[in-house]
Amino acid sequence: MKRKREHFVPLSTQAMVLLKSLNNITGHRDYLFPKRGKPKEHMSNATILRVIERVGYKGRMTGHGFRTLASTALNESQEFNSDAIEQQLSHEESNEVRAAYNRAKHKPERIKMMQWWANFIQKKKGLL
Repeated sequence: MKRKREHFVPLSTQAMVLLKSLNNITGHRDYLFPKRGKPKEHMSNATILRVIERVGYKGRMTGHGFRTLASTALNESQEFNSDAIEQQLSHEESNEVRAAYNRAKHKPERIKMMQWWANFIQKKKGLL
């Protein structure tokens, strides 16, 4: 996290399957996404942009573009509280008074949301 604060990220069943399979590749090291040639370090932020370029989306998608896509789909689904969506995206409350008093984490809803998101992606890919 940029601000060095805790951020809760519930993982879908699909994400857990993928992450467990990475253990075979990474050799059970500290990082699931190690730096190429330096497995004791994590990959850089630029790696995501290079992957996006290599799969043919250069100039059409960015790492933050995936966040935009998720925010849009989750909000348009009308299944989730917008505060929970913003919290899952690690956005801070802009209203200072509200930010000072509201400590809600929306964990149960965020768990449901991330499973919904994984299912949504699978459906769009034609896998479910």
